[in-house]
Amino acid sequence: MKAEGKKLAIVTCCQDDWGGSEELWSRSLNHLDKSYIQELTLFKNRVNLNHPEFQKLEEEQINFHELNPRLTVLRRVVSKSRMLARRVGAKFGVMEYYWDKTALRLFELLKSNRPNLVIISQGINFDGLVYAYQCLKLGIPYIIVAHKAVSFYWPNHEERPYMKRTLLGAKKCFFVSKHNLNLTEEQFGMRFENGGIILNPVKTKVNPLPYPTIQDGFKLACVGRIFVIDKGQDILLRILAQDKWKGRDVSVTFFGSGPDKQGLMEMAALLNVTNIAFSDFTTDIHEIWSSHHALILPSRSEGLPLTVIEAMSLGRVVIATNAGGTNEIVKEGVTGFLGDASEKDFGEAMESAWSNRNEWASMGKIAASHIASSIPPHPESEFADFIMKTLNEQ
Repeated sequence: MKAEGKKLAIVTCCQDDWGGSEELWSRSLNHLDKSYIQELTLFKNRVNLNHPEFQKLEEEQINFHELNPRLTVLRRVVSKSRMLARRVGAKFGVMEYYWDKTALRLFELLKSNRPNLVIISQGINFDGLVYAYQCLKLGIPYIIVAHKAVSFYWPNHEERPYMKRTLLGAKKCFFVSKHNLNLTEEQFGMRFENGGIILNPVKTKVNPLPYPTIQDGFKLACVGRIFVIDKGQDILLRILAQDKWKGRDVSVTFFGSGPDKQGLMEMAALLNVTNIAFSDFTTDIHEIWSSHHALILPSRSEGLPLTVIEAMSLGRVVIATNAGGTNEIVKEGVTGFLGDASEKDFGEAMESAWSNRNEWASMGKIAASHIASSIPPHPESEFADFIMKTLNEQ
């Protein structure tokens, strides 16, 4: 039986207009057999229809529903009154405890729309479980995708019971790395019989670029959102503030934007770190790696960073932390240099990399070969196949 006339819904937890966690579900849409899907609906807190990615989705006849639309003053008052009533009721055991107005809105929308399958795309490993729980209550099949797990950020003890039921009730719980899957099992104290690994799509094909000249010194690129709680750029600045790094023929360019950019610039000025530069986010990855010799990534937490795969695909060595699944694709001393997210340990990894800087070009070629043999070229196609298979089972 084929999934003819089926309804598919996607709930994305991404708070930005668009982020890396949007790539898997959005690219998988191109691999679905649309002739068997009657309706596609996207649920998101806010949808910026001026963003080019959403304009593309709009052209593909995808329905949008905002879970947190801008409210008028009257609607704000009504919304707060309802929430207060629910909290009071919950305190006295009159109704289930909760909570989140966006989840309540999703419940009503799903109840009226009744999709055959819902994909929950999470940022971390439990920030979308409240949405998946609405599917569980309504008896609607769902797939959960987690793009990151954080060792120092655990689920609230009061919410663990419904979260565990929700995880166990999913058709599949996908994670982007073995590290993230294992950490989630530890955080919830259970094994996932419905767990699996799915990588995010990589925009760059394996194609090692010529190694840049070192006439102007060694140039490192720190690519990613400037958000220190995750990406740890402050760790890197403290290391670069050491006299030995100030005296070396090396520089770092921070590529990206984020809430901590101004703070990092002021921190660099305070520490008198001058061998750095800040550049805005760019989609031209080839431009970065045609002029930089290595990726440096001092992350505190990750899923499986695409910046690592992209850099290796284009023949660049990686200096990174063990955050997330990075050490699942970077081999110490062969394709890169690894350390933990601290000034001491990551500083030692940087020192090892510097001592072997004349090997970076050859290590980059090995890195590209490793990506070609170990990373699936089209995980979005695999994800689409699983979606169609699950729809066919309904």
